[in-house]
Amino acid sequence: MSEKKQQVSRRQFLNYTLTGVGGFMAAGMLAPMVRFAIDPVLQTHARGEYKAVAEVDEITTEPQRFDWTIDQVDAWYESEVTKSAWVYKDEKDDIIALSPVCKHLGCVVSWEGSGDYPNEFFCPCHNGRYYKDGVNVPNTPPSAPLDVYEHRIEDGTLYLGNAKPRGEA
Repeated sequence: MSEKKQQVSRRQFLNYTLTGVGGFMAAGMLAPMVRFAIDPVLQTHARGEYKAVAEVDEITTEPQRFDWTIDQVDAWYESEVTKSAWVYKDEKDDIIALSPVCKHLGCVVSWEGSGDYPNEFFCPCHNGRYYKDGVNVPNTPPSAPLDVYEHRIEDGTLYLGNAKPRGEA
């Protein structure tokens, strides 16, 4: 048996080398993009975290503002953020917790914030108004009702979660 030596030509050698180097460079460029796309799926989310806000006995039929703090993580930066809610009991004695963030431009609404419109939430930015139940007054700048906080009651304490748009709460 005669063994023939396989010779690699200069052209084949350069072709193999450039293909290998190009593939390595392409993999190096694609890896961060794939990681960027997949990373949010792999992260654990702190969904459903509720914070104690108030005792149920403190809540009346008149909206009251309650503030609490949460730990917020933005990339590598951790901070304490203060959140607020307007909380009251409706005529059925159910607790309603509304977000104070106006749906028009994100300003903060206040209860009876305007002398011209008593018993309404008022946004001073562009005279936005909401009824007591958080529904926007027709023909005013807000185009949607105030968000509603998820809430639960345990041992006489009100716990608030995330604010959701009216249809999702």
